[in-house]
Amino acid sequence: MKKPGLGTDADLYLQRGVSARKPDVQRAIANIDPGLFPGAFCKAIPDYLAGSPEHCVLMHSDGAGTKSSLAYVQYCRTGDARVFRDIAQDSLVMNLDDLLCVGATGPFLVSNTIGRNLKRIPGEAIKALIEGYEMFADKLAPYGVDLRPCGGETADLGDLVRTIIADSCITVRMRRDEFIDASKVKPGHVIVGMASAGQATYEDKLNSGAGTNGFTALRHSLFGAEVKAEFPESFAPEISDVAYLGSHRPDDPLPGCSMTLIEACLCPTRTYAPIVLRILASCRPAISAIFHNTGGGQTKCLGFGSDVHYVKENLMPLPPLFAHVRTVSGMKDRELLQVFNMGHRVEVVCDPGVADEVIGVARSFEVDAQIIGRVESGSGRSLTIAFDGSRLEFVAD
Repeated sequence: MKKPGLGTDADLYLQRGVSARKPDVQRAIANIDPGLFPGAFCKAIPDYLAGSPEHCVLMHSDGAGTKSSLAYVQYCRTGDARVFRDIAQDSLVMNLDDLLCVGATGPFLVSNTIGRNLKRIPGEAIKALIEGYEMFADKLAPYGVDLRPCGGETADLGDLVRTIIADSCITVRMRRDEFIDASKVKPGHVIVGMASAGQATYEDKLNSGAGTNGFTALRHSLFGAEVKAEFPESFAPEISDVAYLGSHRPDDPLPGCSMTLIEACLCPTRTYAPIVLRILASCRPAISAIFHNTGGGQTKCLGFGSDVHYVKENLMPLPPLFAHVRTVSGMKDRELLQVFNMGHRVEVVCDPGVADEVIGVARSFEVDAQIIGRVESGSGRSLTIAFDGSRLEFVAD
């Protein structure tokens, strides 16, 4: 059997072994039972836990992705294992905030899976990572976010893992009549975007907005030969020709920001849980969808709805990190919008009459928010994004 290759597509993300839209994955799951709400943001199944016909159960798995490889680089450079605590938050937010999109409010049962290369990741790093899961749960508790850690698994996978993988899984039970089904997103509703950068009241420091997605593109676009030579274990040899093509060292300053580049990249992924829980408490009936702009970036919405056309004509200002990546990466705007959140990571699709309330709740936590677009009737699923004077058109696969 011939080994699969990376191809010669001009898309740098694809050349690095990553697909923003994952069409092969979509084909692989095409015939899998979609659950109680086909086409929703998360799959829901009957309540096999308690047998209630009024309830459903959701289980969601995700992780910190290749951001953990950059955390490893910083750990080696500084000797400070605390960098892995933030990676735990990254892993949890990727699950928690997806579940918020269907209206789940908890309690959330959490398990984690850590895969490491024992020769490179010592016990102090694992300890910091496990502490990070517990600390994140403790930090959110005062805001009514009930995360219940249930233990996990740490596996030594030196044959498979070059540095470390941090994954987690969250299970939650909720009422079916409270489920927000994005397959029924409504034309006439507006799209409220919530900023990914800045500092929320529940955050300890300034956030660059990087989140967790797109790190294969981010780190290889920013950092250069110094990182590549010192840390060859931080990338796969198969992508050596497109690895670390940037011109920066990790401690170079990020233009327009007080952080260094590696500090900006390693900001923990912002959770919107305190904000969304408050919005759901007062606005749930007026919300037809919530989108978490992770894989797929600003085109995430294309996976949801029927005969709808999304229009985004008022995106939030580009945070310094994304502005700089746009300048130095060689990535075209179309690709950038499919890979990164570009300034806002959660979108609430709601009746125009509650938009001001949604925005007000976000701003009460010092997270900027604004109406960034709307939903129109269409044919199939399509998206128009106005970006820096251009109008870019996207259609669902």
